[in-house]
Amino acid sequence: MGRQHWKKIWVGSAGNMVEWFDWFVYASFATYFAGAFFPSGDSTAQLMNTAGIFAVGFFMRPVGGWLLGRVGDRKGRKAALTLTVTLMSVSAILIAVAPTYAVAGYGGAFVLLVARLLQGLSVGGEYAASATYLTEASDPANRGFASSFQYVSMTAGQILGLGLQIVLQRTMSDSALHSYGWRIPFVVGALGAAVIFYLRRSMLETEVYEEDDSHAAERGTLRALWQHRREAFLVIALTMGGTVAYYTYTTYLTKYLSNSAGLSKQTATLVSFTALIVFAAVQPLAGRLSDRIGRRPLLITFAVGSTVLTVPIMTLLGRANGYWPALGLCLLALLVVTGYTSINACVKAELFPTGIRALGVALPYAVANALFGGTAEYVALWFKNAGIESGFFWYVAGCAAVSLVVYLAMRETKDLDLARVQAAQGSGESSLTTAS
Repeated sequence: MGRQHWKKIWVGSAGNMVEWFDWFVYASFATYFAGAFFPSGDSTAQLMNTAGIFAVGFFMRPVGGWLLGRVGDRKGRKAALTLTVTLMSVSAILIAVAPTYAVAGYGGAFVLLVARLLQGLSVGGEYAASATYLTEASDPANRGFASSFQYVSMTAGQILGLGLQIVLQRTMSDSALHSYGWRIPFVVGALGAAVIFYLRRSMLETEVYEEDDSHAAERGTLRALWQHRREAFLVIALTMGGTVAYYTYTTYLTKYLSNSAGLSKQTATLVSFTALIVFAAVQPLAGRLSDRIGRRPLLITFAVGSTVLTVPIMTLLGRANGYWPALGLCLLALLVVTGYTSINACVKAELFPTGIRALGVALPYAVANALFGGTAEYVALWFKNAGIESGFFWYVAGCAAVSLVVYLAMRETKDLDLARVQAAQGSGESSLTTAS
């Protein structure tokens, strides 16, 4: 890969990292600020309230997917990526200064809700814009490898958030963290977003987008997306299992280890931090493998593994009595999930022609995340509150099983020419037809 390709990947990934730092610190610090915005009482109920607001952010993602996907297709990938990081910076500032329940009653929760809605708009467009940008910015033989950096950067954002949490846990008292310390990561996120805004203003547009000759009036429109509705529904179906599994083993993991397994918050955080470092490191390796053997083998491996192993892994995690047993199980789970995370960005981008690629990835992916990814934590806590926590394990396995059917039926996308996707589809080749 040439220097310009690496530069595009670096700028796109760095911005994605800050976006997801801001997005995930809400989840990782929720155990500290849950009591700040809601009346005192049952800790699980407080977590359910904050998880509910977390899920609401996901329901804004389809709106952000439509709005920013349209910007990405009509104005360029650079314009969309610059706008997403601006929205994320504003939302981080709002959370950092939100008043507590003791000061403003439910007014603080309302500010928190507004901030999450803005984050939902931002991330709804960020995923598709960065997936499209990273896929288009790479040469055809390395699209899987290049696009894998999307989850490297997403996971790096979470690692930074968890790392900051570990530092704060070791340098501040528990009462200080619950009182005001939880605001620090949101201030850091806002500052980081400002830096990325500056970098993205000078980023290079992709050649595939600049050379696209599709009719300008049709770019990024719902009418154009409807013409590719088969691919849009495919994105929803293939995302279903992957997004539930990913959010189960990342955003929900620290709560599960502390709230169900009984590990201390510090130990649970350290488990997640270590596991995510390994997870981020293997993404490019899996992406490179997909450039050699194809996307479908990795997707199928993920779906089979998640369907079969989710229930025993989650059951054993609930009984983990220390750092090492919990870490081993988390690593196993995340290695299985890598079959999806390392290549899902390029698979979705490879389904659509250039003029509708950003919106085609953004809107259906955001819908799938609103229905399954964003609600995963809330569903898990609901099952726990109802006294049937194991029901959530079967739910995750079931979602993976549905996606497995799709992976088995879909065609291979590895060798598609991004500039000629429209022509390939126009010849009658179905996205749901298995490659020979």
